[in-house]
Amino acid sequence: MSPDGAREAVEVRDRVAPRPVAGRRLIHRGRIWDLVSDDVVLSEDVTVTRELLDHPGAVAVVVLDDEGRVLLQRQYRHPVGRELWEIPAGLLDVEGEPAIDTARRELAEEADLRAERWDVLVDLYTTPGGSTEALRVFLARDLSPVPVDERFEREHEEADMEAAWVPLAEAADAVLAGHLHNPSTVAGVLAAARYADRDFVGLRPTGAPWPERRGASMIDGGPPVGHG
Repeated sequence: MSPDGAREAVEVRDRVAPRPVAGRRLIHRGRIWDLVSDDVVLSEDVTVTRELLDHPGAVAVVVLDDEGRVLLQRQYRHPVGRELWEIPAGLLDVEGEPAIDTARRELAEEADLRAERWDVLVDLYTTPGGSTEALRVFLARDLSPVPVDERFEREHEEADMEAAWVPLAEAADAVLAGHLHNPSTVAGVLAAARYADRDFVGLRPTGAPWPERRGASMIDGGPPVGHG
């Protein structure tokens, strides 16, 4: 045992370990996600009530050009009252759509770009204490522009997003300095910087299993496949 009581030899890996749900109540049905209340059986003698957002999940894309710069876009986020520099991202709101296809579409719609090389950077839960949202961040390289006549017409908060190409190391420094706060951006930029130190060796293919995604056994939970 170490001085703080933690075990020294242990596999540091999250595991699937759901607890029984004795009851679920819909509190609010939203346009994108629902708010529900679950009665969770922790043990024979302990049942607790937890409210959570039932979320479809999302993808995000670290877009890296040939000069080692990452694409950041500034977008207004009303819940926090701030304009955040973010990587392109979008909801997994098309039933049965593979995550990589969602990522390709979001890159084209938000950044007017296509990519020939795709890899998986990192997976995370954005707010595991209160939401089911699972997020996969992809790395997109070998870029080309979407033809002008095929570009998506952006609206609402996305209509006037400012874009900037930032050296990857500089973006990582901005994360560590507390200047960037979007979770997919923070995780994606730091993961990309770590892989850059390794010459991008060890990246997972786009079809790597993603069991954390809701319904993954039918979509992204199969055996790994080659690069997309």
